[in-house]
Amino acid sequence: MKNKRFENMDKNATVSTFKDLLQWRKERKQKKKSLSYQVPVVKEPEVNFLTHNKTTSTITWIGHSTFFIQLNGKNIITDPVWAIRMGAEKRLTPPGLPIDQLPPIDYVFISHSHYDHLHYSSIRKLKGDPTFFVPIGLGVWFRRKGFSNVVECKWWDEQVVDGLKIHFVPAQHWTKRTLTDTNRSHWGGWVIVGEKTVYFAGDSGYFKGFSEIGKRYNIDYCLMPIGAYEPEWFMSNQHVNPEEAVQAYIDTGANSMIPMHYGAYMLADDTPKEALDRLLAEWTKRELPKNELKIMKIGETLKI
Repeated sequence: MKNKRFENMDKNATVSTFKDLLQWRKERKQKKKSLSYQVPVVKEPEVNFLTHNKTTSTITWIGHSTFFIQLNGKNIITDPVWAIRMGAEKRLTPPGLPIDQLPPIDYVFISHSHYDHLHYSSIRKLKGDPTFFVPIGLGVWFRRKGFSNVVECKWWDEQVVDGLKIHFVPAQHWTKRTLTDTNRSHWGGWVIVGEKTVYFAGDSGYFKGFSEIGKRYNIDYCLMPIGAYEPEWFMSNQHVNPEEAVQAYIDTGANSMIPMHYGAYMLADDTPKEALDRLLAEWTKRELPKNELKIMKIGETLKI
């Protein structure tokens, strides 16, 4: 396991080269993008309700790929990132809930090791003594940081805790935190089955796995990325564009889609407005029911 490098289902979906990265950076300098539009933020999030809630299932968008989810009376966080900066990029919108106003957390689900999905300072500040569900290969990082409640999962693994069924499912992506650990840990999404079934897709390019996930689970809410797709010649293997996100949602057979992975950091060349406009245009083109698309404000709580 120590020297293992993980792969995608489609082994041709490879990571872009350093030469490609330099070409993208060169192109990026020539682009002029407007960031005048900001994703709406809830002025008064339902902190008191969420703190005391033990009966209602909820989904609250903190921002980017971070959600606070309440299922079966348990408090859950996905990919906890409250960072004000991500590398050279300053956060575009504040986190929907201050981390110190969250109730104690029971479970944390990590999709992969990239810094915009796994932020050490954020997980250190979480209240409670949460159990971390992480992809295979990432447990060693958590244990080195002093976290002992860690469950590593392979694709299609199932865990049962407190009446919840936890499934780690495939995604098409890659991992890296240092110069030497490329793909040393895996990546994926999580299907959390409780009073409702929530599919957190993590980061992914478009791939056949979305259909397989749809065949295996009856999904109520699909949390699907729509941002960080431009330039597509560079990003397509690792990030769906908005049109592919809609197709992935259809593939999963879910009842509702909540878009994510946009609006917090300028990690690629697309803007939040461009991502949303393309998403809405594709939704209309395909004549999908309007009530199935749940575009959330930062800090908004959806009672499910």
